Amino acid sequence: MEILELENFLPYRLYRLADAVSREFSRIYKDSHGLTRPEWRTLSGLGQRGTMTATELGEQSAMHKTKVSRAVAELERRRWLIRNTDENDRRVEHLTLTRAGLEAYREMVPLAKAFERELLARLSASERAAIVSGVAALEGALGGK
Repeated sequence: MEILELENFLPYRLYRLADAVSREFSRIYKDSHGLTRPEWRTLSGLGQRGTMTATELGEQSAMHKTKVSRAVAELERRRWLIRNTDENDRRVEHLTLTRAGLEAYREMVPLAKAFERELLARLSASERAAIVSGVAALEGALGGK
């Protein structure tokens, strides 16, 4: 019988790596603004795009609709976002950051960029180039970008 060594299985390694990086980064937005991962992803998506629906947020962030819904409710409770019902389809809500939400997003952007720089600084120049091109190649092969 053939055995799969999970520790050497690329999909498992990528999952573990993504989770470790996400957990390390989560300390930054949790400590600075008390956000959960779904709340950060929601804030970030709206900060980047301006106005989005919950469905669009879910697609962009690869989050299940219940996580998006809870994140939206919490950011709305903080008065960081507002919902506007679509004029043509009352089931759809357009989500937009408030001034306070935009301010929180603007505070987080330099922290996120610094985290990325520090993470990549742990690698040599050739390792950085390899990870960037390797991730891009996998995304392209899987239709992710």
